Amino acid sequence: MSVSLRQLHYFVAAAEAGTISGAAAREHISQSTIALAIGELERDLGVQLFIRRQAKGLTITQAGVSVLADARPLLAHAGELVASARSLGGELTGTLTVGCFTTLSSFLIARVLTGFVALHPAVKLDFVEGSQVELQQSLLDGRSELALLYDYDLQPGIHHETLYRTRPHILLPCDHPLAGRSHVSLRALADEPLVLLDNPPSRQYFTDVLDSVGIRPLIRHTTSNFETVRSLVARGLGYSLLIQQAASGVSHEGMPLVECPIEEEIDEVRVLIAWPDRVKLTKRARAFTNYCLQNLTGGTTHRNIAEDP
Repeated sequence: MSVSLRQLHYFVAAAEAGTISGAAAREHISQSTIALAIGELERDLGVQLFIRRQAKGLTITQAGVSVLADARPLLAHAGELVASARSLGGELTGTLTVGCFTTLSSFLIARVLTGFVALHPAVKLDFVEGSQVELQQSLLDGRSELALLYDYDLQPGIHHETLYRTRPHILLPCDHPLAGRSHVSLRALADEPLVLLDNPPSRQYFTDVLDSVGIRPLIRHTTSNFETVRSLVARGLGYSLLIQQAASGVSHEGMPLVECPIEEEIDEVRVLIAWPDRVKLTKRARAFTNYCLQNLTGGTTHRNIAEDP
């Protein structure tokens, strides 16, 4: 096989930098070396990977996008091979990039970072935040090996395992007339203003929940920030629905809030760890997945992702 890891590495660098000069600076080599490697790769594969425009740099072609999605995991496995050989089969090494849904990250990332790295200190664990769409695209094009997200609007080609299940709850200011109840009906709030978390697909999910009990919400404010929702509710500007529950019963301003279970029967929401169907997990990704399965489920599971034969 004439395609080399060097060619693929320089191709990925150029795709991420957007210019030959940017890739050369990143790799600390000459521009001609990058250009030659890409030209050789295009000849070996028989496709055009980039459209070259002198004033605008590189524009990746559809064929290039497809090759990029395959090249990233291939290079990750090559890096793992080298790292494993250097450690003589001992501890896990290398870099692992994990995506996390924006509103989940403040609840999960610090916990898994400290816990996993304590077990595998030679692994460099990085994370990126994003929406459901962004995280799935990051998986499919190889920028992330794993993602922590919700079981909602999943694209084809995404494999997943359930970490835990949860239900949405109602958030009220502490002086709201319903704040003292053990459960609150969504229908009792139908005529009140809603502060809506609008971080895709949160808007669609929460409006679907309200629609399921026959409510067309009176949306007063929208925000993509979890804590802004809590601050607005604490100030009495409306009620809200959230999935994750903060440990503190106060907003960032220090104003009290009340989190109430929903009286109506609402389906559970699954929190997942996901990766592309067509990609074999690296050892470090498999170890991270198993760590999450054992530690983010309340101790209720003994599942493990076995190594592929």
